[in-house]
Amino acid sequence: MFDDANEIPNLSVQDIGGSVLLISQFTLCADARKGKRPSYIKAARPEQAIPLYEAAITRIGASVPVQHGVFQAYMQVRLVNDGPHTTLLDSRKAF
Repeated sequence: MFDDANEIPNLSVQDIGGSVLLISQFTLCADARKGKRPSYIKAARPEQAIPLYEAAITRIGASVPVQHGVFQAYMQVRLVNDGPHTTLLDSRKAF
């Protein structure tokens, strides 16, 4: 999802010779619609999520360089979103 010569997002990470930073973040599953704190009930339990995370690292790493975080670890991640959009990838049609 990177711009081509016409500034249209037609290129993949492979096309541009890029790499992927893969960080698990269960807080993206938070439901803050009621109460005083978010609910994480829809986030996968570690025994289900860890194998999925490791499989994603392996599958993505088969085609592009991957750096990754540590599952369930406190991490400080710094990034620069360089572009006009951010894309949410979800395994279910949730929106």
